Amino acid sequence: MGPGGVAILCGAGLATRSNDTEFRFRQDSDFHYLTGFDHPNAVAVFRTDGGPTFTLFVEPRDPAMETWNGYRPGTEGAVAEYGADEAHGREELHSSLPELLKRSDRLFHVIGRNTELDARIIENLELMRRSSRAGAIPPEEIVDPRRALHEMRLFKTPEELAILRRGAAITHEAHHEAAKLAHGGNHEFEVEAVLDYTFRRRGSSGPAYGSIVGGGANATVLHYVQNNQPLKNDELLLIDAGCELEGYASDVTRTYPIGGTFSPAQRAVYEIVLEAQLASIEACKFGATLPEVHNASVRVLTRGMIDLGLLDIGLEEAIEKENYRRYYMHGTSHWIGLDVHDAGTYTEDGQPRQLAEGMLFSVEPGLYITADDENAKPELRGIGVRIEDDVVITADGYENLTESIPKEPGAVEAWVREGQSEE
Repeated sequence: MGPGGVAILCGAGLATRSNDTEFRFRQDSDFHYLTGFDHPNAVAVFRTDGGPTFTLFVEPRDPAMETWNGYRPGTEGAVAEYGADEAHGREELHSSLPELLKRSDRLFHVIGRNTELDARIIENLELMRRSSRAGAIPPEEIVDPRRALHEMRLFKTPEELAILRRGAAITHEAHHEAAKLAHGGNHEFEVEAVLDYTFRRRGSSGPAYGSIVGGGANATVLHYVQNNQPLKNDELLLIDAGCELEGYASDVTRTYPIGGTFSPAQRAVYEIVLEAQLASIEACKFGATLPEVHNASVRVLTRGMIDLGLLDIGLEEAIEKENYRRYYMHGTSHWIGLDVHDAGTYTEDGQPRQLAEGMLFSVEPGLYITADDENAKPELRGIGVRIEDDVVITADGYENLTESIPKEPGAVEAWVREGQSEE
């Protein structure tokens, strides 16, 4: 922030689900990162102008409201439990603005997130300008704090990585339990239910995003979340699901043969995707770029498409013309952290940024052949395969946080067959 700075950051409020009910509260990721405060309608103020470094404005204790909605830490808890230097009732924020603004050279604030607060800030700044003869000098600039903040979030600390490893272990167990249900007669929603159950049973807050549980041709829909169809033996089941632990997301995809055995065509597609993923993971190193990681998958996948008869063009030409995008239409990687598609820029000075220690991202190539693709052999139609892991750059290479979740074809089949032995 530099000297003379004041940052005013808003936490999340409750979101209406329907009529007079709300979704379960989830704190804004930036606010969580800076404060750890996990209650609605809070505002944090950070100062380098000589005032208290960290102040929280929070909902005060209210025994009547707490009877209905649960514990509030209030101003006392904001100091004792969350380390604020000072804490005040949320209703005191507006009356505190003149004092906060008049001493600051730079105001750090996200315009547009809270229109009421925006209006109060603008009103106070205008009053200060009108009172300039009395010595009131408004901040020279309003700075969006997210650029610096998201750069901080991009590099995971050892403490964050410890949480993410624990989340990966929970996600491992959830995928194991889900794989055992990959049998005809079960339904996608039953698989989703065991994922949710395992996430919660192991202490996470639940899924980090809407779990994708797609059987058969549903696996070719990238963001399929209906999860309401029966599973059929001899098809594939794509599961893209990870838990959220202490705000941090796991993001894992595995593809399982329903019934426990890949058909020759399914195995051929699966092994192409697995080879692509392993090639991309090996490209993960200090100084590399995510486009380089992506291109490693593209080359393997495109060659595989040619071998399967999906493309009738040479490898280099197919890559240059991006013919592969008919069957592989998404990128290979995205940042992971407090958001499953996490904060942080992907370029620097107009160029792909180089990977550095602490950056965590997905590696998730896939191959998707729709059920009505007349260019594909009949045995290939309706096959969708994606394999995804969470990889962090280290000082001496990389660490695959989710490596323990099986993806070799034989190991994947063995997990599914465990469900047969338990029936």
